[in-house]
This record gives sequence, C-alpha cells and structure tokens, in this order.
Amino acid sequence: MKALDRKLLRDLRRMWSQALTIALVVASGIGGFITSLSAVDSLALARDRFYASGRFADVFAGLKRAPLALTEQLRAVPGVADVQTTLEQVVRVELPGLADPIIGQLIGVDWRAPARMNLVTVSSGRALTSGEEGGAAARSDGLLEVLVSEAFAQAHKLKPGARLNALINGKQRGLIVAGTALSPEFIFAGLWGMPDARGFGVFWVDRAALAAAYDMEGAFNRAAIKLAPGASERAAIDGVARLLSPYGGREAHGRDEQTSHAMLDNEIKEQRVLGTVLPAIFLAVAAFLLNVVVARLVSTQREQIAALKALGYPNATIAGHYLKLVLLIVALGLGLGLLVGDLLGAQLALLYAEFFHFPSLEHRIAPWLLVLSAGVTVLTAVGGTMNAILATVRLPPAEAMRPPSPGNYRRTLLERLGIQRMAPALRMILRNMERRPLRTVLSIGGVAAALAIVIMGNYIRDAMDVVLDTQLTLGLRGDVTLWTAEPVDDSVRHELGRLPGVNSVEATRFVSVTFVNGHRRERGMIRGYAGRPELYRVIDVDRRETLLDGRGLVLTDRLADKLGLRVGDPVQIEVMEGRARTLTLPVGATVREMMGLNAYMDREALNRALGDGDVTTGYVLAVQPGGEARVLDASKAMPRVAGAWSKATMLRNMEEISARNVRIMSTILTVFASVIAVGVVYNNARIALSERAWELASLRVLGFTRAEVSGLLLGELAIVIAVALPLGMLLGLLLTHGITELLKSDQFFFPVVIRARTYVGAALCVVVAGVASAMVVRRRIDRLDMVAALKTRE
Repeated sequence: MKALDRKLLRDLRRMWSQALTIALVVASGIGGFITSLSAVDSLALARDRFYASGRFADVFAGLKRAPLALTEQLRAVPGVADVQTTLEQVVRVELPGLADPIIGQLIGVDWRAPARMNLVTVSSGRALTSGEEGGAAARSDGLLEVLVSEAFAQAHKLKPGARLNALINGKQRGLIVAGTALSPEFIFAGLWGMPDARGFGVFWVDRAALAAAYDMEGAFNRAAIKLAPGASERAAIDGVARLLSPYGGREAHGRDEQTSHAMLDNEIKEQRVLGTVLPAIFLAVAAFLLNVVVARLVSTQREQIAALKALGYPNATIAGHYLKLVLLIVALGLGLGLLVGDLLGAQLALLYAEFFHFPSLEHRIAPWLLVLSAGVTVLTAVGGTMNAILATVRLPPAEAMRPPSPGNYRRTLLERLGIQRMAPALRMILRNMERRPLRTVLSIGGVAAALAIVIMGNYIRDAMDVVLDTQLTLGLRGDVTLWTAEPVDDSVRHELGRLPGVNSVEATRFVSVTFVNGHRRERGMIRGYAGRPELYRVIDVDRRETLLDGRGLVLTDRLADKLGLRVGDPVQIEVMEGRARTLTLPVGATVREMMGLNAYMDREALNRALGDGDVTTGYVLAVQPGGEARVLDASKAMPRVAGAWSKATMLRNMEEISARNVRIMSTILTVFASVIAVGVVYNNARIALSERAWELASLRVLGFTRAEVSGLLLGELAIVIAVALPLGMLLGLLLTHGITELLKSDQFFFPVVIRARTYVGAALCVVVAGVASAMVVRRRIDRLDMVAALKTRE
C-alpha cells in the first residue's frame, strides 16, 4: 500500500463520525432522487407497456346514440386508422350487506367483433363467454355475467362467483362476477377524478344484453379511435366531432383529456419535480459540509503537505490524495443512497399500485438513473471541495511550513451598533462567528434548508386538509347528491323533499359544452347552481363564497387564462348535449378555484339561456344525522334517479388510502431533513472543537468549568439554530410557493396554507436533531485531553 493511501485511511479513521454524517446527507439526497425518479420511471414504463399491449386508443368520443353504420364514415375521416364503437352506461350498483352508494360503469363487449383497442386483460377468474357457449345470455338464473375492474374487486374483496345488483334502465338486475380485469382505459378509476375505488367500479358485460336493456340494438354511444402515424390529432378530432354532432355527440378529445391518462400523467410530472428539486437541496448541503471538512483538514495538515512537497510529491498527486478522501466519503453516501432509494422506491411503487392498476408494475432502477446519480454526486462534491484543496496544495513548501496567519478578531456587529453589555462568553462566541462569516452563513443556511424540507413535506398534508375542507365542507354542505340520466322537470324536488330524513333540497344542472374564443377551444361544463345557494356553493382559494345571482357566466381564472378572456369579454359556447345550440355569453366574473377548469351560472339563468324551461340534472340533499342510508335506499325506487353518492362515504373511502400515503411521504422527508440538520450541526461542532481545542484547554487550565467551556462551543450552535429557525420557516414558505407553481395543473391547484402545527413540528424536529448532536459533542469536550491539546500549539 502506498504511503499516501495509508495516510488516507488514518485520516478517515480519525474523522469517521464526520465522514459518516456527510455520507448520510449524500445518501439522503441520492435516496430521495432515486426513490422518486425510479418509482416514476417504473410507473411510466408500466404505462407505456400496458398502452402498447392493450392498444390504448388515441381519441375518445361520447354521444347520445348513433347507428353502427356510422362506423365506416368515422374510419374515412382523414388521419383515422381504426374505429371501435361500444355501449357504455352509468348505473347504481348494490353489494349485499353494504349500504354505501356505488356507481358502476357498464361497458358492452361484442363477442362477434373482438376488441382491437382498449383491450380487456383478465387478471383473475375467467373471461366472459358468448351466449352460444353458455355465457351471460344463456344463464337460466337470469344473472348477467360481468368482469369487474381489479381496483373495485380488491376494495370489496370480490371473488369469481360473487353476486351484485345493478339498477339498469330503472330495473334491478342481478350480476355475477366471472373474473376481474384491467384495461388501459381505466388504469386510474375513480368518480370525477377522485381516488375512490370503493365507490366506483367498471363492469364489462355482454353487449347484446346491455343493448337489449337500453333498446340500443344496432347502435353505439361511445367511440375509440386510433390515429394513423403522423396524423394531425386536431384535424381528426374536428372531423369526428362533425360526424357525431347530429347524434348528440360531445366533442371528441385526445388522451390528454382522458381521465385515467390525465391523472397518471399528472402524477408522473409531479413526482419528477419533487424528485429533482428536493434532492438538489440535500446535495448542495453535502457539498458545503465536504468543503468545510476538507478545508479544515488541509488547513491543519499544512506542515504535512509542505513535507510531502519537499519529498518530491507533485501538486497533482497531493490534490488527488485529498480528492480520494472526498470520493470515498461520496462513494459511501452514494452506496447507501442507492440502497435506500431502491428500498423506498419499491415501497413507493407499491403505493402507486393502490391508485394505478397494471398487469405488472415492477420497480426498477434504470441504468441512466444510476449514471446520472453518480455523475451529479461526484460533480457536486468535487466542485464543492476543489477550491479548498487547490488553495493549500498550490502554496510553496516554505510558506506551507509556516502556520496560517492568526484570525483577525474585532468588535462584533452588536458592539459596533452600541450594544456593550454582553457577557464575555457571548462576546467570544459572536466574535468567532464573525471571524468566519461565510461558514457561519452556510451553517445557518444548512439548518434552515433542513427546516424548509420538513415544512414542505408536511405542507402536502395541510394542503389536502384545506382542499377537502373547502370543497366538501364549505362548498358542498349537503350530505347526499343525486343525479338523473336526462334533464328532468324541477318538480322532482318535491318528491325528494318528502323522502324520510330529508331537511332541504337544492337543484343543480350540469351542461357539457365547448368554450370558444377565436382559435382557442376548451371542453368543459357549465355548472348551474342556485343563485344564492345553501347546499352547493362556489368557494375560492381564499375560502370566500362567490354568489352567482346576477353575475352571468363565472369562469375559474385558469379557464379564463387558457381562453384569453377577461371580465366583460364575450365567449362562444357550443352545447354538446341535446339539440345543437351555440350561445354567446359575456364573462361576468372570474374565481380563483382549487380544482379543475370550471364554469358556473345561476341555474335559472342557465335554463333561460338554453331555452329548456325549469329543468335540472341533479339534486343536493341535506339529511338528518343518521338518515343517509334511508334516503339512499328510498331513492332506489325512483326511476328518474340514475345515481347517488354520499359525501361522508366518499371522504372515508379517500382517507383510507390518501391520508396514509401523505403521512408516509411526510415521514420520509422529515427523516431526510433530520439527517441534514444533524450533519450540519454535528460537523460544525466537531470542526469548531478541533480548531479551538487549544483555546478550550487553556480556559480549562485557567479555571473555567466544563459547562462554561462547553457553553462557548455549543452556544455558537445554539445561535446558529436560533437564527436558522425563522429563516427556515421563511425558506419553507418560499419553497412551498415554488413547488406549488411547478405542480400546478388543470386538474389541481393546491393553496399555499401552512398551519402553525407544521411550523412547530418542523422546528421541534430540527431542535431535537441539534440537541442530539450537541450532546455527542459535549461528551467529547468533557473527554478533552488538555495536555495533548496544549502541546499542539505551534
């Protein structure tokens, strides 16, 4: 072994605790980077494979009813390679012994024309069989065989042979589960974009049976389209929409507006942001710690470096020796980070598997991710330490043999501002901190960064609480929501008001439209609420109500921005349901909302604009405590009610998964941030102890107690933490604002709301990490060898 390598091992053995803390900070950064990006990469790979094997369509279109003969005309649209038509209906589903409302989407499967797109993959049980082979249409017990979406089956523990009931076109029909299935069209399945696997399920049934139930023989109401390579999606969508328009067709749309794809794509984008920004902070702190440690090491080894030069070692060899030290620490951190990232990435992939369902979701770390991780880590570490190494190895041997110049102590800033009454110990601490301003500022910044990351990790929980409280407590005050398949006369409200337990009823009307302003077009929905609502209100990001009475059309600010509209501008509205109509309405107001690209109107004003009379498509009911089950059960006998859901049930179903996952992510970020705090505080204390061992030993000889000597050193750490706490809170707020802007999408906009408990919890986390580090250093101070320390004086 070479002499320099033996020296390297001795140095590492002597500073093992500092090297370990730095390696842990590096491991936290790399672990966070690998965790997020490997899980997201695995998710994207599973998506792409499933899209390819399942032949996921490029364009989707819904309509009222069209003859199957229209299929050939759709295939003739320029840019269209293939068309697949289906029958789909939304129904109410009941499970024996379960009172909670369930919404089911029935999809007809045509046995005479096997699917060419959006293929259904059976994950358990067996596939459906045609009537001729003894399948759904031939069962003597009248039950209809179905394949059930895997997410719904897992949520309710359904096995092949399980029985359900569905309200199909106003008639109860028994269903029997043949198996569970997956489709690229329903990787994410939830009601209105909400992750509610218990309250929403997809059921594939025999198309002939479904057509007979709804009198849809020889017709379809849903089309999936595959585009030719290089075709213009916009041109194909416009051509398809023109053909479907006479048949009650809503505007066709691409994958970007398909619910499952949009939710999956949004999650991938969010995690890529989080997996890049937060680890960058960890690596920056690690570079700072390496710089401080290496600078201190080469400073204390000036004489050794001079001796090595005198013996003929060139500058490059000496610099390489210290770079080896840095690279060994980084290699340890990189190895730990890859291990942690692999373990946590696999766990994150399992969490994803509860939201997104694929035939196979295998966690993997792509080779490019390993190369990128190693490259970024090494460049960060080397870039952070080269200045300290080169500054010393460039010194001539004679100059390196001399000790460094004494520090330039002077009056502290507080003293220069006129504050003279300070204890001697405090004056010594402040003067030592001002002697090395850059190190002091970076130490404070490192602790502040740790605090900011803890705040960021727990902010997600706060934001989720605020969103749910705003949308489902302040906005939706009702307990049960019902809707109809077609617009009905508002007199139905009186029938609902007579249901047992109902206190009040409020009508709504939702109309699918396309907003047009010049060349800009956006699909959406006008939500017709009461002008001065009590049960269903429009609440903005600041939790204030926007009344619709007399305002006309109210757009969310994001929708107005996308359309290039301001208050007072006219917007053209193409109605996508019922008879073809085009309206022109002025924008009466905008509202800054949290979810979706929404538009609102007073329901009565909306009905007048459409000329449809006093009609509605839904009702919100306020129910007496404990009366929801009775109301839901009674509504089943009302043929015009197509579906229902309970606010309390949806909240409970969402919290089963969402709340737990948020807690897990917050815990991981808190642990990583604690590592940063320990790394910064402990390394600063150890370096200060090494640099000031002679001074502390001298004070002990002069009669200072151990507590007084410790106070000089640990007091500096206390000041660093005290200053870092408010700065970290401010940095956490700024980081949260930045991350929120990066994560903003059409589907969601999280408000920046950080509760007091989050600030307090983050501060306690950092303080506890600092105290733990201080206790370890205090133990070393108590064991300080005064004789050895005094002999080290030049």
